[in-house]
Amino acid sequence: MYAKIRSVGLFGMESYMVEVEADVAGGLPSFDIVGLPDKSVNEAKNRVRSAIKNSGFDFPPSRITVNLAPADVRKEGSVYDLPMLIALLMATRQLSCNAEMCAFLGELALDGSLRRITGALPMVICAREHGVRSVFVPAENSAECAVVRGIDVYPARSIADVFLHLTGEAPLTAVQPQESADAVSALAYPDFRDVKGQLEARRALEVAAAGGHNLLMIGAPGSGKSMLAKRLPSILPDMTFEESLETTKLYSVAGALPEGVSLITTRPFRAPHHTVSAAGLSGGGSVPKPGEISLAHNGVLFLDELPEFSRTAMEILRQPMEDGRITISRVAGSLSFPCSVMLVAAMNPCPCGFFGHPTRPCTCPAGAAARYLARVSGPVLDRLDIHIEVPPVDFKKLSDTEKSECSADIRARVNKARKAQQKRLAGSGISCNGRMNAAMTQDLCRPSKDALALLERAFERMGLSARAYDKILRVARTVADLEGSETIEFPHVAEAIQYRSLDRKFWQK
Repeated sequence: MYAKIRSVGLFGMESYMVEVEADVAGGLPSFDIVGLPDKSVNEAKNRVRSAIKNSGFDFPPSRITVNLAPADVRKEGSVYDLPMLIALLMATRQLSCNAEMCAFLGELALDGSLRRITGALPMVICAREHGVRSVFVPAENSAECAVVRGIDVYPARSIADVFLHLTGEAPLTAVQPQESADAVSALAYPDFRDVKGQLEARRALEVAAAGGHNLLMIGAPGSGKSMLAKRLPSILPDMTFEESLETTKLYSVAGALPEGVSLITTRPFRAPHHTVSAAGLSGGGSVPKPGEISLAHNGVLFLDELPEFSRTAMEILRQPMEDGRITISRVAGSLSFPCSVMLVAAMNPCPCGFFGHPTRPCTCPAGAAARYLARVSGPVLDRLDIHIEVPPVDFKKLSDTEKSECSADIRARVNKARKAQQKRLAGSGISCNGRMNAAMTQDLCRPSKDALALLERAFERMGLSARAYDKILRVARTVADLEGSETIEFPHVAEAIQYRSLDRKFWQK
């Protein structure tokens, strides 16, 4: 007796269709799974056997062979539990139905209930693209799959739900496609109205948010670097549907999607501790999963106390910051995860933190400050678009009872500037100035004659690199967008150049 149904496999962010074939023949009882299964797939035979018995069905005392095709691709995870069980029920004539246009996904508990799986969203999208009309998923995955249109997604809590639907006795109700908001709103983050002083830093964060630029803050302990960074999500621009869908797929693959969330609509903000390993940042494992830099895709990766991160971890950031993708190579193959992030870093100017402080002397031994700053390599520093100094706030500003500008007002300007960029960059695959390549920068960031002359003088006096030249132009383009100007004028370039001066102040001693 033979049966075949369809399922979906996952390798990194890429999904592929899998045919699950079950053959029940005479001979000594056995249960073999072929088709390059990993250990978790091989263990499915025990889950399937117990789930069949505990759900009131008969497990055949026969020679059972289950094949997962294509046989030359390694199968991983517990997603094949449900399709193997359905194929066995069909092969033993305990279930009679037409499941040709259906796909099945789900992990089994021993009592026959279905448990949540990772990567359900990209797998359902793949099933739709291959002409599947109906897909059965665990009920806990129904919210994330609800954003997929053009396919019926049936949430099931147990084998019985799937069985009764396929036989027509108790049809399941397909989830309604929706584009719901996620559980975290920008309003939940701290507001900029509570920040005292720091007008220059606030302005720099606004420019960075508007253009998606990387940013470095240097200042003494207690000057407000972390406080400012934690308020950054409250002014980040709205996500497009494409950005939300891609970010949700990443969180689905990583198993980090909050329960009940259909679509992530708030830009991620990830702040790993400086003890994080290189693999924790980049992703990895025997079955590679996205790391912190990928989980911050379309959002912010905040690295507090930047020099305290290991040199390996910091250097890993160089290529992803340029390409917007990170590639992880393992024996099983190479995986690529998107990581178009806005990197925000904060650091002290020396180990004690008071180098250059206006009132407190630095207590570090001679040369300690230079050695501390040298932990941040030149190539990493050169990839940070904006460098700002965050000075201590004086008593007068701290004691001032007047509220600062609120995040909602700043966010409105940021959204307006980002919409102008999306219109200008339409069809390019990117949505902000910070992600433009060199060719696009030369084409879309043309300064006026006076602004170009200023940039030429700065390039010669400051010894800027070609990368720094392009970054100044992109930041100037963002400043112009905030002002509603189509042309990059002298003041826009002047402000952008100002954001590139701290590496000369602190690093060239």
